[in-house]
Amino acid sequence: MIEWTEILQRLLLACLFGGLVGLERERKSWAAGMRTHMMVCLGSALIMIVSAYGFNDIISHSGIELDPSRIAAQVVSGIGFIGAGTILFTKTGNMVRGLTTAAGLWTVAGVGLATGAGLFTAAAFTTVLALIILWALQPLEKYYAQRFKQKALRISTTNSANTTEIIQMIENIQAESFVSFTVTKEDEGFVIFMNYEENDRAKFAKVISELQKINSVKEVHWEK
Repeated sequence: MIEWTEILQRLLLACLFGGLVGLERERKSWAAGMRTHMMVCLGSALIMIVSAYGFNDIISHSGIELDPSRIAAQVVSGIGFIGAGTILFTKTGNMVRGLTTAAGLWTVAGVGLATGAGLFTAAAFTTVLALIILWALQPLEKYYAQRFKQKALRISTTNSANTTEIIQMIENIQAESFVSFTVTKEDEGFVIFMNYEENDRAKFAKVISELQKINSVKEVHWEK
């Protein structure tokens, strides 16, 4: 039977490991911050302890066998419900946010299971590597994302706007880098969202200059 001091040590370490990863998410003001990651890691560690040691009185009887990994395995699939709650789909730009936080929660659950099982070295190494991925590699990720991501142009118009002519005008200027576009009807007009591969400031300046001449265009937003 596991001693209470060992149980406390594992639970405290789970809080520490989960809190370290959660602090990085807290820095970006995500809903799943330090406390959420701590609770996920702590709960996973407790489930692992219960799974491994909570049924000793039952398996002590002859003829009864118990697989301690079965309960712990449910954490891996069950944490998906919490992770899914952190994933957001933004209508503007058709962007998905929160995937990294969801992956972090899933990883933290694994750290909690490892801590609850007494695999402290594996849990500590995973925590360090998770922090490196989430924090230290972020500048590199931003560099490549900024360099290769598609640029966006968002145009809001009135109901009287001729969206076909507007798109045709922009395509004539940005033909080489033009990738795709969407047109959405709203109560007060249309929203045209266009994607580009290159970031030619001269061409975009010409596009904006031409759009300013159209009375039906209310707003232009250029995401560099």
